[in-house]
Amino acid sequence: MYDLTGFQRDLLYTAAGLEDPHGLALKEELEEYYEKEIHHGRLYPNLDTLVDKGLVEKGKADRRTNVYSVTRRGTRELEARRDWEDQYVEDLFAE
Repeated sequence: MYDLTGFQRDLLYTAAGLEDPHGLALKEELEEYYEKEIHHGRLYPNLDTLVDKGLVEKGKADRRTNVYSVTRRGTRELEARRDWEDQYVEDLFAE
């Protein structure tokens, strides 16, 4: 995961958090988080990068809509990232 951009990492987290996410749903979620428009020219090439790296699989919902699912490798990468983050910030969120 160390070789992903911040946007790609956010995209991977978002894909993991949605049920059968498609491009428009991912775009809307990220636009809400970033509080600005995410252009298709940014979204889809980054999704393709995640597919090429084996972190996400791309499937077809219908003729016009692709769905994206996080692979087992993608899930392992997310878990490793959370473990790495927790060693630095876990105490900040302890109650």
